[in-house]
Amino acid sequence: MIRLPDPTAVIDIMRETADAVIIPRFRSLETGDIREKTGPDDLVTIADIESERRMTPLLQELLPGSSVVGEEAVALDAAVLDNLTADAPAWIIDPVDGTRNFTKGNSKFCVMVGLVHRRQPVLGFILDPLGQRCAFAMRGEGAWMCGYDGREERLAVLQAAPSADMRGALNFRFLPSPLKEEMKERAKTEVGEHFRFGCAGHEYLSLLTGEAHFAMHPKNMPWDHVAGSLMHQEAGGFHARFNKRPYYPDQLDGGLLMAPDEGSWDELREKLWP
Repeated sequence: MIRLPDPTAVIDIMRETADAVIIPRFRSLETGDIREKTGPDDLVTIADIESERRMTPLLQELLPGSSVVGEEAVALDAAVLDNLTADAPAWIIDPVDGTRNFTKGNSKFCVMVGLVHRRQPVLGFILDPLGQRCAFAMRGEGAWMCGYDGREERLAVLQAAPSADMRGALNFRFLPSPLKEEMKERAKTEVGEHFRFGCAGHEYLSLLTGEAHFAMHPKNMPWDHVAGSLMHQEAGGFHARFNKRPYYPDQLDGGLLMAPDEGSWDELREKLWP
């Protein structure tokens, strides 16, 4: 097992980056600061690009010999994803998660960093710069919330409840038809209140801070899930791909369903899928 860097050092890099290149551009983006990647719902801003560019060498310096899988680097060269299965540990960077929200002046955005070694998430961080807080986890050491004031609080998922009484995040966006329409209809009667933030990081934070019981994501891009899935597990939750097989960061499909425990996962899976 590798010797993991001090989580405080990672949080410092994330905070300094957010203060330097993200927060100053919130609600101050100009037309030329935003462009489409694959379409109008897939955006990148100057804050995404500069944030990833700034954090990449600093994280590698913390862990010599490590590689980096950044969302924007992969957009330019898909071969960067090969680092997920290499022997060297790989940092995973989502420089601004919830970019579309960020461009609209919506506060539901964050910065996410994870560390993968031998296909296993071993460190995870979700920084909410506007909320002045950072959730983090180290494999086997629990999940914690660290405020900018220095206070730390151990995180735990909500207790399981019947599906009709549970609240959570449901993302149907990448499901094929007619499965998408059928699941939307089932969700109206089979589960309790559900929502979508348009920001995986904030949906994970809702699981970790007692605001939600469950979350469902059809697409498994590593920058969206490496950090949050580790924190959810360390906070006592259960997650798996839709076929109930374990999640690995290099598997980009198969979806993810998060629940308080295995029994509630099974119930949600049964209730939501036709």
